[in-house]
Amino acid sequence: MMKRKLIAKVGLAAVLCATAGFAVAAKTLVFCSEGSPEGFNPQLFTTGTTFDASAIPMYNRLVEFELGTTKVIPALAESWTASDDGLSYTFKLRKGVKFHSSAKFKPTRDFNADDVLFTFNRMMDVNHPFHKLPAGQKFSYFLDMGMDKIIDKVEKVDDHTVVFKLKHPEAPFIANVAMEFASILSAEYADKMKAAGTPEVVDRDAIGTGPFQFVSYQKDAIIRYKAFDAYWGGRPKLDNLIFAITPDASVRYAKLKANECQVMAFPKPADIELMKADKSINMLTKEGLNIGYIAFNVEKKPFDNKLVRQALNMAVDKQNILKTVYQGAGQLAKNPIPPTLWSYNDKVQDYVYDPVKAKALLAKAGYPNGVEVELWYLPVTRPYNPDGKRMAELIQADWEKIGVKTKLTTYEWTEYLKRSKQGDQQSMMFGWSGDNGDPDNFFATLMGCEAVKGGANVSRWCDKKFEDLIQKAKLTPKQPERAKLYEQAQVIAHEEAPWINLAHSVRFTPVRKEVIGFKMGVFAHHHFEKVDLAK
Repeated sequence: MMKRKLIAKVGLAAVLCATAGFAVAAKTLVFCSEGSPEGFNPQLFTTGTTFDASAIPMYNRLVEFELGTTKVIPALAESWTASDDGLSYTFKLRKGVKFHSSAKFKPTRDFNADDVLFTFNRMMDVNHPFHKLPAGQKFSYFLDMGMDKIIDKVEKVDDHTVVFKLKHPEAPFIANVAMEFASILSAEYADKMKAAGTPEVVDRDAIGTGPFQFVSYQKDAIIRYKAFDAYWGGRPKLDNLIFAITPDASVRYAKLKANECQVMAFPKPADIELMKADKSINMLTKEGLNIGYIAFNVEKKPFDNKLVRQALNMAVDKQNILKTVYQGAGQLAKNPIPPTLWSYNDKVQDYVYDPVKAKALLAKAGYPNGVEVELWYLPVTRPYNPDGKRMAELIQADWEKIGVKTKLTTYEWTEYLKRSKQGDQQSMMFGWSGDNGDPDNFFATLMGCEAVKGGANVSRWCDKKFEDLIQKAKLTPKQPERAKLYEQAQVIAHEEAPWINLAHSVRFTPVRKEVIGFKMGVFAHHHFEKVDLAK
C-alpha cells in the first residue's frame, strides 16, 4: 500500500507540473489513460489507445458516429448522396471550418475540398509526395480494410463538393469513412512543411479541426491539450484536457480516488465493486462490441498445422479465464464477432475444454511428446482484456497439461504492436473493439488477406474460401444476404482455428461525480468534447 501511495503522489506531482502554466480558474480535466499513443496521425495506426489521443480530440472525419450509437451523422460533410449503382458518393462540405494552428503553422484558409483530396490521395497514390513513410510505418488501417482496392479516385467538384468514385459497390463504405483512419488532414499544412524541408512534421505535430488542440507530449507520461476556441461544433466547456498516462490499473484507481484524475480507463474487474460503493464515483457500464483472443501465427511452426491450433483451443479452460481474469464481467467467445453484432452465427459449437482429447490431437498432428512455443501477452489493460499477464499464466498452465511448454514474453505497448505487424510473434494475445458497427470491421480488418499486409491480421492467416465470402459480402447491398455470407465465414474460421476466441467483455468507465456529461461510446473511445466539470 505504501508503494501505491508513493506512486500516486508522484503522479500528482507530475500533473501539477504539467498544469502549472494554466490559469487557476480554468477548467482542467485529467484523464488517466492506460498507455502511450504510437503517434498523433491516425492515418498511420490502428489501436484505440492511439485514436483516443489523436483522432478523437484533435481531428474530424467527413461523417462520424453519433456518440453512444452506430448511427452515422454529418461532420465535416453536411450531407452526402450515393448513386443508384453504388459506385459514386457525393459529399457536400461544411463551410467555415477552421484548422488548428501551432508555432510552425498558421492556417490562411478554412477547410475545403483540397484537404479531403490530400487526405485520401496520400494513402491511395504511391506517387503522392506524402505517400512514402519511414521504415516500419504504413497506412495500416487503409490497407487492412483494402480501401486502396475500393476507392478508384476522389474528385473535387468545387471547394465544397467532393465525389468518391469506387471500383465496385461497397456496402459498408459510409461507415468506413466515419472511422478514425479517415480523419481529415490539412493540405496547406503539408504544403508548408514540405516547402520548409520538414514534411515529417505533418505526422508528428497534429493539426486538425477537432474540439481540442495539441499543446505538448511528454513521452509515456502526459499529453496536454487545450480547447479549440474556433471549433465548428462549439467550443468545449473544458479549457484544458490532460491525459495522465498510467499503465497500472491499480495506480489509475488510486489517482481517481485522490481526485488526481477525474476519469479513468479500463479498471480492474476486481476493483469494480469497490468503485461502485465509492460515493465520489459514478460507474458507467456498456456491453462491449469487442473480442479478446489468442492469435496463432500460421506462418510459423507448429501453428502452420490446423490440428495443433485446434488442440490448443481444446486445452484452454476459458470458463476459468472468464471467472479469474474478467471476474465474470463478460461472456465466453466462440466467434470472432460479439453476439451483439448482426450476422453472429450462434449455431457454431465452441471447442469444449478437454485436455485428454487435446493431447491426442496434438499427437495426431505429429507432436506426441509435446512442443515448445512462445506466447506474447498484453503489456497494457485493454477494453477486451483487463489483465494480460494473469491470462497468459493461466493459459501457460493449461497448455502444460498437454505437454506444451510455453515461454511468456511481452514488450512495451508500441514495440508490441510494431513487432506484431512485422510478424515476429509465434502466438500472441490480442483483441479488438469494433470501430463502425459492421461485421466487415472484424472479418476483413482482422482476418482478411489484405490485413496481413497492413499488419492487423496478426495470425497472418489468409484462407481463400473465407476471403471469397467476406469479399462477396461487401459487394452485397442487402443486409440479410450479407449476414448469410458472414455466417458461413464464421464456420470456416472455427474449423481453421487461427485464433482462440476467449471472451467479449463488459466495459466499465469510472467517472468522478463532479464530471458532467461524460458518455460512453459504442467503440471504446473516450470523448470529452461535451464534458463539463461542476464548479
